[in-house]
Formats: sequence, C-alpha cells, structure tokens
Amino acid sequence: MTYKARLKVQFDTEWTPTYGGSGIYDDETLPEEHYTFEIPCQDLNAVQLFRFFGTIARTMGHNELGIMKGACALAFNDMQSHEDMRKVAEEFELTLAEDLQGKFKDWKEAEECWANLRKGPMGTALGEEELTNLEEGV
Repeated sequence: MTYKARLKVQFDTEWTPTYGGSGIYDDETLPEEHYTFEIPCQDLNAVQLFRFFGTIARTMGHNELGIMKGACALAFNDMQSHEDMRKVAEEFELTLAEDLQGKFKDWKEAEECWANLRKGPMGTALGEEELTNLEEGV
C-alpha cells in the first residue's frame, strides 16, 4: 500500500486603484494576482514545511526578518514547555535569558584566569614571545 499526500495553499489578491488613477502605485500594481502552492507532503519534515510556509509568507509581502521572528515566537513562548525550548536553544546554540548571568560569570572567571596567566613571576608582565608560547601551549 502506498501513501500519498499533497498540501495546497492558495493566495489571491485584488487591487482596487484610487479613483481618478492618480495613486502612486496604480500604474505598478497588478489589479489581481492568484498564487497556488502545492507540494507533496508524505515525507515532508518540519524544516521543509516551514521553508514552504516561508515562501508563502514572502509572496504575501513578509520579509525575511519578520518570518524569522515569527518562527522564534512560535518556538519560544509561554505556551511551550521550558524543557522543549531548552532543547531547541541548545540545538541551535542559543542562550536563554535565564542562563545569561551564569555565562557572564564563567566568562568573567576565564578573563581573570587569563589575566593571572599573563603575569610572570612575582607579578611581572610577560614579554611577547612568552605570551605567544603561553597561547600556543608551549
């Protein structure tokens, strides 16, 4: 037995020009547009589905930034489980707001350790060659 499925989305627009034909876009805008998007979806994954809807959104006049914001708003909101949001954030190497303080503390400690490593014996500053050797692990 074979399974086939198709997803079809139709988008129609009509433009009614301003009276007298003196509007700025009247000569540039088509009076009517009809788009039909259709894809096989029996083996479609979620990323491909969102790519498809991104194409539809661009046709409707949405820009890339708005589409990305919409996808993030869908993924990160109060209706999603915190555990699932954390999994998505980790997969895409994102930092959740509540994790920022911990990351800052780690960064600050690493900076202090590096500053201590850059000091020579008795707090003297190391020369360029010594710093290069330290950075390369020699």
